[in-house]
Amino acid sequence: MITNKNNHSDVPKTHPRYESLKYRHRIIEGMENLVVAEAGLIAHGRGECFDYILGEKTNEAAKRAIKAAVAMLLLAKKPVISVNGNTAALVPHELVKLSNVIDAPLEINLFYRKVGRINAIKNVLEKAGAIDIRGINEEKMVEIEGLDSNRRLVESIQNSDVIMVPLEDGDRTEVLKRIGKKVIAVDLNPISRTSIWADITIIDNIVRTLPVMIAVAKKLKHVDKKELQSIIDNFNNRKNILLSLETIIRHVKRQKKVAFKIVKN
Repeated sequence: MITNKNNHSDVPKTHPRYESLKYRHRIIEGMENLVVAEAGLIAHGRGECFDYILGEKTNEAAKRAIKAAVAMLLLAKKPVISVNGNTAALVPHELVKLSNVIDAPLEINLFYRKVGRINAIKNVLEKAGAIDIRGINEEKMVEIEGLDSNRRLVESIQNSDVIMVPLEDGDRTEVLKRIGKKVIAVDLNPISRTSIWADITIIDNIVRTLPVMIAVAKKLKHVDKKELQSIIDNFNNRKNILLSLETIIRHVKRQKKVAFKIVKN
């Protein structure tokens, strides 16, 4: 059962939208605990929409992107995983596990820096087992040139070579690319600025992506560097995005047939 303390509604596991509702409630709880900004609820709802027309499963294009992303993170000299409120609310334990496997710190980076949010997210990550958390000490923060939002305030991201940006907004991704960073995005919207600008875009739900990334990272961690580079070289992000768009088109067409069949009967 999922219990929402706001409206006292219970969602049984037999509910056809149980998984989706489970994560929706995590976002709501995250907002109540200052982890998620109010605007994060809207962003999550938009993601649900894209996930629905993607078929709510990790397709082959996403799996190829995940493999390339893991290879890039493993080859990086100074990788970092950027964390916002929605990501921390949805998959804190998975973030910590991936961080440990690929030896990359977690850095909190927020668009909405409401008083108490950074500390709230820090507590969630620490509770999940995180030790190396960046972006929490104001004295160590520097500004990324060319970016006006609060996301300009960074710590290790400034000196990193590969940055994973799950559930990112596009303004920082553009700037990171312009200053020579490699960017890995996790975004359910295949035509967002983040998706288009990133070097590798995983078009999938973060709750499905991270467990797969962890499993792939464990397999590739001891692979030869040349093989890892070959995985990256054989990956084409533009083609990957187009394949994801085709997946959406096919799924919508199938659902259209199903809908009309139901109506007809």
